[in-house]
Amino acid sequence: MATTQRVSAPVLSGTRGQTGTVTGTKAPYAFIAPFYVLFVLFMVVPILASLYLSTTSWVGLGTPEFVGLRNYANLLTDSSFHKALANTLVYVAVAVVVIVPVSLLLATALNARGLRARDAFRVTYFVPMVVSPIIVALIFSLVFDRNYGLANSVLQALFGIGGVDWLGEPAIAKVAISLVMLWRWAGYLTIFFLAGLQNVPKDLYEAAALDGAGWWRSFTSVTLPALKPVTAFVTVTSFISAAQIFDEPFLLTRGGPSDQTLSVAMFIYRAAFERQQFGYAAAAGVVLFVVVFLVSQGFNRLLGIGRTS
Repeated sequence: MATTQRVSAPVLSGTRGQTGTVTGTKAPYAFIAPFYVLFVLFMVVPILASLYLSTTSWVGLGTPEFVGLRNYANLLTDSSFHKALANTLVYVAVAVVVIVPVSLLLATALNARGLRARDAFRVTYFVPMVVSPIIVALIFSLVFDRNYGLANSVLQALFGIGGVDWLGEPAIAKVAISLVMLWRWAGYLTIFFLAGLQNVPKDLYEAAALDGAGWWRSFTSVTLPALKPVTAFVTVTSFISAAQIFDEPFLLTRGGPSDQTLSVAMFIYRAAFERQQFGYAAAAGVVLFVVVFLVSQGFNRLLGIGRTS
């Protein structure tokens, strides 16, 4: 009788298992390595270079001359930098106190029942954010023109007021820039609020209605608490964007008149690319970074961002 003998192939369990284990432990690091490489190259290295550059008097050519904290001391007595800080504070206040609430109201209106062409309104509100800043500057230069602008024509027709120098008077120029900020940013922030509103459970509104709550009570007791994470995110991002504002004042007023609309970002641009004071510009950039970071952390604590309980 013929017998069949099974021959099993040898399994190199030890080597294969060990190799597999080593490969398995290294694989996650290989996948996340590109992020950290890019993070170091484009975040850590520029930050360290800026810190070093802020302690020099480099003019763009040659070897930087170390000057210690002289650039920071000069910023403390620079009236132009003080104006830039004050103006940037105004832009931040407009973004946080005006634009964020207006965006919330627009989102509430878009979320109302029975509203037709809701998608068309969304696109219309979002378009200003994707329009080129150059186009925006050209449009609003015509709108705010002293002699033939649309703004003065409307004021003349409604109130008999004409000849307002929107971009020449310091206080009015800030108003003009604030209006452009509102026009550009409100629609973009509205999209975030609208997404948050659509995720609020309808059961909460029904329960509030059964308790006799009206529209305002439902808004303050249901909508606002449910939108707290979105509101926190929008507020912090609006603050950071306004603190670094550059396009609107640069394109509309060039920081004038007499630096009354100058922002910190424009101050850095002037110091670096108009006066070739790269070390001084780096010092102003470090100050802006520190202020934005500290205030953002304050907002995070105040609004409860990152809390697990």
